[in-house]
Amino acid sequence: MLYLLRGRHLFDGQGGPLKAVYFAGLPDACLRVEREYEGAVTVFYGDETPAETLTKFGVPSARIPRMLREETVYDEARLRFTRDLLRSEQHRQIRPVDRSGYRAFGTARDGVVARIRHGRAHRLPPLMRAHVGPYLPDRAAAVRLFQDWTSRLARAGFLDVLSIGTSQLSQSNFGEAWEEKRNGGGVPINSAEEFHAVWKAARPMLVRTYAGTQDIPQLAQLYEKTLHIAWHALSFWWFSQIDGRGPYPVRRNLEQHIETLRFIAGSGKPFEPNIPHHFAYRGADDVTYIVSAVLAARTAKRLGVRHFILQNMLNTPKYTWGVQDLAKSRAMLSLVKELEDSHFQVILQPRAGLDYFSHDLEKAKVQLAAVSAMMDDIEPHDATSPAIIHVVSYSEAAYLADPEVIDESMQITRAAITAYRDLKARGAVEDMARHVEVQERTETLREGARTILAAIEKSIPAPYTAEGLYAVFAAGFLPVPYLWECREEFPNAVRWRTRLFQGGIVVVDETGQPISPSRRAEVITETM
Repeated sequence: MLYLLRGRHLFDGQGGPLKAVYFAGLPDACLRVEREYEGAVTVFYGDETPAETLTKFGVPSARIPRMLREETVYDEARLRFTRDLLRSEQHRQIRPVDRSGYRAFGTARDGVVARIRHGRAHRLPPLMRAHVGPYLPDRAAAVRLFQDWTSRLARAGFLDVLSIGTSQLSQSNFGEAWEEKRNGGGVPINSAEEFHAVWKAARPMLVRTYAGTQDIPQLAQLYEKTLHIAWHALSFWWFSQIDGRGPYPVRRNLEQHIETLRFIAGSGKPFEPNIPHHFAYRGADDVTYIVSAVLAARTAKRLGVRHFILQNMLNTPKYTWGVQDLAKSRAMLSLVKELEDSHFQVILQPRAGLDYFSHDLEKAKVQLAAVSAMMDDIEPHDATSPAIIHVVSYSEAAYLADPEVIDESMQITRAAITAYRDLKARGAVEDMARHVEVQERTETLREGARTILAAIEKSIPAPYTAEGLYAVFAAGFLPVPYLWECREEFPNAVRWRTRLFQGGIVVVDETGQPISPSRRAEVITETM
């Protein structure tokens, strides 16, 4: 095509109308285009920042919008700092943490709360959690490989919480014959004995795994017996027919999750809502992200859960500005922490976004370090926060992380936080606790979430039950414009439009202008 355009003299240097040719695609395709056309075609890999995108389109730096330049100063500063950090390879000096100073350590009685308390008492780094789950066509070989990886990670000592990345069939068809069923990737564990073997190989790590997508309470009980599971995670509306990940209709899924929550509360184990980022994946706005977490927290507390692990996926979507990510994190955390008392405690667990990382491994390492530094700015004056970090391995955009990559990812994460705290102590970087823009954005998001939550409690009977949570979604209080499945069942949830606005995601009207949460609440309640 390029040769054809040149042959017809269509480029501006030839007197034609075309200034440039651009190509966007998967990494291998982009590399081939760059190689074959020797730079004559500008290539987009999909890992570009907004400023990099504009620059590639030939926009002079002076014409890049002032707000974009100013509000991404925080992001660019973290990237510069972490480039230097990775270039020096300081992370290679990070060593495993000895957490063995309490009686239950590594035993069946061990738990994440005890490990966090011990760490805080001895000023140890945050607990490191990572997903691990190789896939091979041969099921038995995949399970053996996973056992080997588990043993290697346990010996290395960097990983504190092994999160088993089980296959789709492990979640949806556990214990059945799989010969004719299609697997969705992940480690294909299919028996109680295999789960228990993982726990033994993982000593002294804590272990957890995905919830089931059918027979959910029964699988939760199995995880307790075989894995002494560190904590349970449920997704309420998700991992059902609504996203094609489970067999249950949404209402039935909620009923199963509420039943499972009652079991979790009785077990005394913590609960993690695997919820807000699933709304973000489907185009939800930042207020909805926060509201969904608060709904889960209020539901859990009413059912007797005592420890609530608040997972917070940053960089979702990946074009979110850092100042907005901090504001969203702080607004969500503050609203959930309002529920704290002697019977309900909140544990923060931030993580990077899944689609944030570049296919370029060196660039991805820098991104991992940069987002790790941002995690330390959520509660910048609390040396014990975050208590847990869900480390997304830097290779995830290119290939599945093996033990070496997982261990190095944890070294990068810890090195970035240590170095960043040192910079803050010396006054070498801005104190984000005092950042006026973050404070203003936090308050705006917090008040917006309060408005929606108040409207829910006023208009939905018993909102913290399976029936109530279904009604909340059906009424349109949790917009998901990108939802693919069950759109006919939830027309009010998909009616809203959202877009990126000043670094965050907002609900907009037909002209693209933001709609306030109070106006949204009015529209919803008027049509109920």
